[in-house]
Amino acid sequence: MSESSPANESRGENDADAKPSGGANDPITEILKTSQTIAVVGLSSRKFRPSYGVSQYMQAAGYRIIPVNPGEREVLGEKAYARLEDVPEKVDIVNIFRRSEYVPEIVESAIKIGARAVWMQEGVIHDDAAERARAAGLIAVQDSCILKEHAKRFRLRDI
Repeated sequence: MSESSPANESRGENDADAKPSGGANDPITEILKTSQTIAVVGLSSRKFRPSYGVSQYMQAAGYRIIPVNPGEREVLGEKAYARLEDVPEKVDIVNIFRRSEYVPEIVESAIKIGARAVWMQEGVIHDDAAERARAAGLIAVQDSCILKEHAKRFRLRDI
């Protein structure tokens, strides 16, 4: 979870769908306000991993977190699933904590399950997959931390 750098700002930190944080017509604010369920691909039960801390924060903020990781049975008190297609409920955001080369297949799965957005965490970038998601009607965010973006827009107490 590194800090945003000027390089991220210049390439469009939140990709083509996103506007500067918090403004009118900000798709990130909109998706965070209207979403309830986040499937976290690559969520680890290891507490020192960024995926764990970010998901713990989002869970405390009121989102339902669904771990997607074939190597886990349960994370943060939630049953883990091997694949997005195995998740038995509606997913709003697919948050990706996998290396960039795995993103295209995850985006295809997100499209298949009818997710509303794909969110690639900091350092996860795949322009073709983001464009594919957008072409299918999903919001695509890349190289951006969902925790940081949430914290910029909403104030949480007691976390």
